[in-house]
Amino acid sequence: MKMVQKKNTIDPITAQVIRGALENVAIEMGHKLARMSYSSIIRESEDFGCALVDANNQQLCESSHSTPLQSGPIPGYVRGIRKIMDERGDVFADGDVIMHNSAYHGASHGPDVGFCVPVFYQEELIGFSVTTAHHLDIGALTPGSCGIVDAVDAYAEGLQFKAIKVYDKGHRNEQVWHMMKDNIRASHMVVGDMEAQIAAAKIGAQRYLEIVEKYGLETVLAASDDLMSYSETMMRNAIEKLPDGIYAAEGFIDGYLDSPDAAKRNLKIAVTVTIAGSDITVDLTGTAPQVDDRPINMPLEGTVDCAIYLTLRSILLDSTIYGNIPQNSGLTRPVHIIAPKGTLCNPIYPAPTIARFCSGNIVADTLMKALSQVVPRQVSAGVGNLNVVAYSGLNGEDYWVYMDIMEGSYGGRAGKDGMDAVDTLYANTRNNPIEDIESHYPLRISRYELRDDGSGVGKWRGGLGSIREVEFLAPSSFSVEGEGHAHAPWGFNGGQEGLVGSLILNPDTDEAEALPSKIPNRRAKAGDTLRLTGPSGGGYGNPLERDVQLVLSDVLDEHISKETARDKYGVIITENNETDHEATKKARKQT
Repeated sequence: MKMVQKKNTIDPITAQVIRGALENVAIEMGHKLARMSYSSIIRESEDFGCALVDANNQQLCESSHSTPLQSGPIPGYVRGIRKIMDERGDVFADGDVIMHNSAYHGASHGPDVGFCVPVFYQEELIGFSVTTAHHLDIGALTPGSCGIVDAVDAYAEGLQFKAIKVYDKGHRNEQVWHMMKDNIRASHMVVGDMEAQIAAAKIGAQRYLEIVEKYGLETVLAASDDLMSYSETMMRNAIEKLPDGIYAAEGFIDGYLDSPDAAKRNLKIAVTVTIAGSDITVDLTGTAPQVDDRPINMPLEGTVDCAIYLTLRSILLDSTIYGNIPQNSGLTRPVHIIAPKGTLCNPIYPAPTIARFCSGNIVADTLMKALSQVVPRQVSAGVGNLNVVAYSGLNGEDYWVYMDIMEGSYGGRAGKDGMDAVDTLYANTRNNPIEDIESHYPLRISRYELRDDGSGVGKWRGGLGSIREVEFLAPSSFSVEGEGHAHAPWGFNGGQEGLVGSLILNPDTDEAEALPSKIPNRRAKAGDTLRLTGPSGGGYGNPLERDVQLVLSDVLDEHISKETARDKYGVIITENNETDHEATKKARKQT
């Protein structure tokens, strides 16, 4: 088997034409995967990724409408697969399809299963077409592939697929499929999603070959090299504009707030950013040690690196200023990551990692906090984190499983209020419609609204968290992987902190029970209600400088009360819902 490592020069117009062709391949893969999938987490929330990777493990393109936490790790999946196959003495062959989900070999975490199709041209391995997606069950300790917050090690998190050939030279390995169907709850849906991934990856491989056959292999490789060099240059130019120096920040994750062990609560994330010329180093030294028997540890490759790359890309190369820069491996070349082994950000196997989602968002948020010292107008204030809930139950002998991502919120930023009730930072999944939930599962959404008086005040206020109440219509169970119940999103430049979230079972009843942000599988009876309240983002800038009309608008929209307008913003609203300008001037002078 030969691997291609050729380079050639190319004119920029041809390079851009090939760029468009490659990007369209990834987009087509994504659209077809979403249309073929069974589960709402892929079909509606778009928690998947699609990408083409060259023979040197460099990402060429990705599906732009999917989540960064799925597309970003794909080169790591390929590196992990190749490492394992080399150790086994195995090789790629035309017609292979490799399944992979090892969090210690590039995968983001166990439920994000990747399917990799090697692409051959004239008997040469020229790259890989890869899809990843979150699956609703992976045969773990309890139903659902999120909320497994009490897993004691990697083995308790579910099935581990380490570079398994589900198709070998075009022949389907039926025994592997039988094993999955026998060990995965809701296997019809999960296996159906996996087959959709394979079909989408095969489409990507076919389209990549068509591009190579049309333009020639050397031309495509030259275009890819040119595009990666361009992306690298753009990132280096952006870094080089920053003053050299060292900038540090700390953030905290809840951990297990109900644990008697202090080593499992209020865990620190430390970030030190060093800028030197066109290189940037993100050092995570000082981060809390790994938690050996709880799954909030984060794989360095697949989660932590993606949180860092995405944050730097978003802040330093804002698409509204720089346009659509090619999303490929060139963007990561100027970025260097230091993460001591044995910490939350670089755990040692078999430390569990399945609940790494919310923790990784704190890495991104803390990196943004460090960067606020050098690019204050390009960051937001603190971000409200998310909750991921697994609902499940039995319908006769068959399981139903549903995963819901409860939105967070962004902090305010220079010139704009924070976005309300959205998935944040590297999550970027879509909201699942209530109609879809209620038509498929024995759940009723009895309340879904924005928080009242629920944002960090500032010249530009933080985004509002949301409130969702879910009623169980049949005996069921639920588990929660959440964050932001103990540590409020940070305010910036005179803005105030946001609000923490909460979780209450059977609110407004005699049975009301406040729950921590992480709940292992718990039974619920028909008629029980779970209220989830999402955190609200931090404020940016002095609230007394907020535009009076924006304060009035928030009052009219019932986002804030008249009392908050008066006490926090110094804006006096009359009974007729008009601004008393003289009283406001006086109040703001006195405050």
